[in-house]
Amino acid sequence: MTTAREIMHSGATCVQESETLEDAARRMSELGVGALPICGPDDRLHGIITDRDIVVKCVAKGKDPKKMTAGHLAQGKPVTIDAEADTGEVLRAMEDHKIRRLPVIENHRLVGMISEADLARRLPEEEVGHFVEMVCASH
Repeated sequence: MTTAREIMHSGATCVQESETLEDAARRMSELGVGALPICGPDDRLHGIITDRDIVVKCVAKGKDPKKMTAGHLAQGKPVTIDAEADTGEVLRAMEDHKIRRLPVIENHRLVGMISEADLARRLPEEEVGHFVEMVCASH
């Protein structure tokens, strides 16, 4: 059985709730990623911010990314998966919630992220194809 830990990329870099969207965008650019977990002062996951969130929820609305913080976009409880969950659970969570990135948690701490690229590298082509059909094609 393959687990979330085996699929994920570890060492996910957080953006703090208090950091600006400009800081978040810069970090995404430096890391070559399109999303970052948002962590609070307790170093726990409070949400996820995407490059699209910054554009749609800040820039397109005429707000200033130098002033708006990542915490402003951390809404609701983020969907997560336990590090020991199997690939079926991972795919179900991503499909059910129509998400392309899934934070991996162990002992209430963020230990990694699973992205579409991680799925493509680690899972059989048939499973990846079904995921793409269920999540990506519906956007």
